[in-house]
Amino acid sequence: MINKFKNKSFIGLVLAILMGGILFSFTLKNDKLFTIAKNLDIFASLVRELDSYYVDEIDAEHLVTVGINAMLEELDPYTEYIPEENADDFRLLTTGEYAGVGALIGNRTGKNMVLMPYKGFPAQEAGLRIGDEFLKVDTVDVREKETADISALLKGPANTSINVQVKRGDDTISVDLVRKKIVISNVPYYGKVDDKTGYIKLTDFTTNAASDVRKALVDLKSQGISRLILDVRDNPGGILKEAVEIVNLFIPKGKEVVSTIGKLESVNVVYKTTKSPLDKDIPLVVLINERSASASEIVAGALQDYDRAILIGKKTFGKGLVQTSIPLSYNSQVKVTTAKYYIPSGRCIQAIDYSKKDGSGKVSSIPDSLRNEFKTKNGRLVLDGAGIEPDAETESTTYAPITYSLVARNHVFDFGNKFFIENKEIPSPREFEVSDQVYDDFVAWLEGKEYDYTTYVEKSIDDLEKYAEKEKYYDDIKTQIEALKKKVTHSKEQDLITFKSEIKDALSDELISRYYYQEGVIEASLKSDVDIKEAVKILSEPVKISNILSASSKKK
Repeated sequence: MINKFKNKSFIGLVLAILMGGILFSFTLKNDKLFTIAKNLDIFASLVRELDSYYVDEIDAEHLVTVGINAMLEELDPYTEYIPEENADDFRLLTTGEYAGVGALIGNRTGKNMVLMPYKGFPAQEAGLRIGDEFLKVDTVDVREKETADISALLKGPANTSINVQVKRGDDTISVDLVRKKIVISNVPYYGKVDDKTGYIKLTDFTTNAASDVRKALVDLKSQGISRLILDVRDNPGGILKEAVEIVNLFIPKGKEVVSTIGKLESVNVVYKTTKSPLDKDIPLVVLINERSASASEIVAGALQDYDRAILIGKKTFGKGLVQTSIPLSYNSQVKVTTAKYYIPSGRCIQAIDYSKKDGSGKVSSIPDSLRNEFKTKNGRLVLDGAGIEPDAETESTTYAPITYSLVARNHVFDFGNKFFIENKEIPSPREFEVSDQVYDDFVAWLEGKEYDYTTYVEKSIDDLEKYAEKEKYYDDIKTQIEALKKKVTHSKEQDLITFKSEIKDALSDELISRYYYQEGVIEASLKSDVDIKEAVKILSEPVKISNILSASSKKK
């Protein structure tokens, strides 16, 4: 009888605790909802009172948008508000599709101009060229307009006509175009580096990215390649599904590629390969760098985790956050971070913890001491918390200050315009070289143009002088500093000789782009790209591939 009473008491206690927990949870939820409702009401009241009482007229819509954006800045850079007027731009970023003329435009030296017409689309087919300066779009004078405004005027329903007036050199040209649906390829170039090695440049993960890569690989295999380089350098990522399908081209059906884990059960998903691979054995290198992010990191990381590819280049960006687009009122939407990516080894590629900020609101990378170890399929050690690290790291390319100055001040770009007007054709991208005569013409053309710069040594001496004055040593070493300054003061004429080779490379890219567009610049890079050379070298040595992919070779 006592046991029965005890059991009933125990059950009653458990029920009381459970009910208390439920009531507590319910109360917490209600408190949270009340807090949200209260603050929304305060915000709405504030805007109303400002509109009524503020001394000057206010733009309520602008103020609210500023408030929304300021609120979202407290979270992470990827959670953002997308008002109705920006919906088309957002659609382009996620799908790669829009209706327009098919040209990248931008502002150079205060003038809006064509920076790159996409091959096969209205702008290129109608004869618009790199460097054409916009004067009018239909009847609208656009010389003083922002680039974004001109871009909006160029876009419109497919199959509608538009007239563009541009300045080319001393000539004014009128061009009639018909807008059409623009689908930008995720693979602007693919080809053979040598008889055995194929190369695919993947620049985005918009709709059809996996299909674009598949078509390129099928074509390259028909040309007899037996090894492959997949280049995702500078690729900012995009659609997750496309990344999964690209990995599926190289690994068997039923394998995990990535999982997403967040606060809500609905976002906790494991993504696996669903098809038979196109080629699960071809020796594969993936090129990565510090601007490879998100979907690029999923592809590179998953292939590394399965020891299916060798990664060459530099450590990736470290974006392991998942965004979901949620519709709001009046055709606006918000892109919200809802989960984190985890690749097959179990590691998260996210490099910055946005939930932890210092007193000034700054965030920092995850320290090495807090990074965790994981293992690839073959047992190689890999770490989380800092993007994807390459198996073979290459050195960063550095350029002399004179080269930066010539490019930044648009002298290389402007000379490209001049050269293109004067020369109808050049050899193919792989055969073209900037001759000494062309370089001498460039140097002569630079005469009288401004491109001053500070060399690294000059900056070091300036810093020395500054700290010497601050620490009261300047009077003691003033004579030596002045002597150093005279010795290292740069000569533009000498730098044009010393750095002739790298300036020629910059000129070569600019000139090739005029005749062969984006595809030509990529093809030309196959000759001298350090990462590609390293990839070919490794792919040519099966023993080296095996050593890199074995557990003992991975050093951390």
